[in-house]
Amino acid sequence: MALSRTIRMIVIQTILWILLPFFCIYKFLMFFYRYFSTEDIKGKVVLITGASSGIGEHLTYEYAKRGACLVIVARRENLLKEVAENARKLGSPDVVPICADVLKVDDCKRFVEETVDHFGRLDHVVNNAGIVSMCLIEDAADITNLQPVMDVNFWGSVYPTYFAIPHLKRSKGSILVNASSAAVLSPPGLSIYSASKAALVSFYETMRVELASEISITIATLGPVESEITKGKHMTKHGTTEFDSELVNVFLDADQLPAMSSPDCAKAMVDSVCRKERYVTVPKWCKVLFLLKILCPELIEWASYQHCLKIKSWGAKATPVPPRSQSKSD
Repeated sequence: MALSRTIRMIVIQTILWILLPFFCIYKFLMFFYRYFSTEDIKGKVVLITGASSGIGEHLTYEYAKRGACLVIVARRENLLKEVAENARKLGSPDVVPICADVLKVDDCKRFVEETVDHFGRLDHVVNNAGIVSMCLIEDAADITNLQPVMDVNFWGSVYPTYFAIPHLKRSKGSILVNASSAAVLSPPGLSIYSASKAALVSFYETMRVELASEISITIATLGPVESEITKGKHMTKHGTTEFDSELVNVFLDADQLPAMSSPDCAKAMVDSVCRKERYVTVPKWCKVLFLLKILCPELIEWASYQHCLKIKSWGAKATPVPPRSQSKSD
């Protein structure tokens, strides 16, 4: 039994080594094919969530420059209208702003239906809405306060996708989902956020199999990108949303890691989905960390632990120590 198992493993390894050169050639040819074969999205209908600011805003502008018809979704109606007006000036023939909350399944169904009712079709869905929490899990005041992070980042993408699938099948359309490098690297202080993004990656990898040949799916595993998050917007350990640039600098090491501009990030993302690529990772240096995570996970864990110590040290300084009350005997 042991001998047959050993022989079987040797045969499998030999076959893999024989096929490896052919696989590399195939990947090389597919790279050039996708690079020079890009989808023309002029006049196509694109639905974008989380479009009122940051990456979502610039994804809107990038699609507008390419002549796409747009439906942009966010909760902040005043900002959404400004983005819509800018998109029209950049070349979009028709922009429909819809005020909605991706946390509400009825809202998600409504804005997908309004898109199809208005344009008669749907070609791209861009799931971009998301929030980030920054705290060590042991410091959370109440763990249930962080539930919205999972709800917005995961279900806020799953709901629109579910309702859009029949329409995307008809148009042989595409899905672009904004995940994060945190899903792979698991940095300290971002545990719930990382888990929500890892769930996104797992879900859309499964959808890629289930919807193969009908809908193209591109997963964006982004590193530091200029947005409201890098400016300090986050969910606190108490479950409230605040701006704190110092805290973000500590947790994201923003003063050490170079952040990509939102316009450049948006361009890379739209380029990738138009080439029907499986993944897009920017900034490019994040790919080096992904490789290290595979080849030497202990190194990444050691670096993460050092960063965790930095966070704990900062937290100890930032939290005032209550004065010791004097006893009567003093």
